[in-house]
Amino acid sequence: MSRVDLIPNGPRDVLQPLKGRGAVSRLAHRFVRDQRSAFDDGWGEGADDGATPAPATQVIWQDARSAISANDSPDIAFDYSVNPYRGCEHGCIYCFARPTHSYLGLSPGLDFETRIIAKRNIAAVLARELAAPRYRPSVINVGSATDCYQPVERELRLTRGVLELLARVRHPLSIVTKSSGIERDLDLLAPLAGQGLAAAYVTITTLDAGLARILEPRAAAPHRRLRSIRALAEAGVPVGVSVAPQIPFITEDMEQVLAAAHAAGARRAFYTVLRLPWELSELFQQWLQSHYPDRAERVMARVRDMRGGKDYDSNWGQRMHGQGVWADVLRQRFDVACRRLGLNRERFGLDTRRFHPGVLRGQGDLF
Repeated sequence: MSRVDLIPNGPRDVLQPLKGRGAVSRLAHRFVRDQRSAFDDGWGEGADDGATPAPATQVIWQDARSAISANDSPDIAFDYSVNPYRGCEHGCIYCFARPTHSYLGLSPGLDFETRIIAKRNIAAVLARELAAPRYRPSVINVGSATDCYQPVERELRLTRGVLELLARVRHPLSIVTKSSGIERDLDLLAPLAGQGLAAAYVTITTLDAGLARILEPRAAAPHRRLRSIRALAEAGVPVGVSVAPQIPFITEDMEQVLAAAHAAGARRAFYTVLRLPWELSELFQQWLQSHYPDRAERVMARVRDMRGGKDYDSNWGQRMHGQGVWADVLRQRFDVACRRLGLNRERFGLDTRRFHPGVLRGQGDLF
């Protein structure tokens, strides 16, 4: 039985898209006991004329108990991460972090992009952890799970507080974002980059603005992200491009994205293929039926080809790039394009030796 709960547009044979939102339902999370499915009771569309408005964004404040998350996965390029937010208003339908909202008792569907958890004390907790005598510096990725420059950051400035702290102690950091909001913090990132302490990646899934509008509805437009790459490069910040995720029969312009990003100043690149853990598989398939019903079966068949017949394979070495013929072809396309453009010839080496936590110790007011 489909675990669709509180469908915003009423019972329909096909769930209807919501303007400005990625998910098309408030899919019940996997820990819920009572499951509901859509049912047509015969009233049809006349009950509300299909005019249910899209849900508004709600910020929920949280006091974080810890700031740094350690990573031991061999297929991720950083050891530590800090995430000022849980949930993301960008609404990217493919976001692998959506199922984490289930641990909060919230839907990984619409709740993930409308109920944003903001860790108001994130900088203070991070300061305490960096000042601990046992802490050993390694590159911290800011916003690895959800975008640290999503729209609410304009007012809340939690990411800004984290960057100010890292700059103060001269700690190396990396950022992956699909928001032009990163340009606001060039005054911090440029000096850090000059000391070998900062690098950034801008995610551009496609150059097709129409596709981007429904795939990642509240993220910056593709052409705007290219401008962010240029702004970062011109400010001296090492910048790369993430062409992730690659979605079969949906995103088909990887080479064009790489070329445009390189022309704007990107010097490194990486990609992943679509990952569909837990509830994300059903959410993505709802999105396919709403936007691309003619190719939905073909997309999922190719996804399963790359995942050993399953919707998802979480094994290290497989989860990021998949397996099989299509995965091999995609890898070859990426490698050939990078060689032709000169991408990935230089490394973004970040310096941990400059870390200076002494400025934090003894300052209890920070904690």
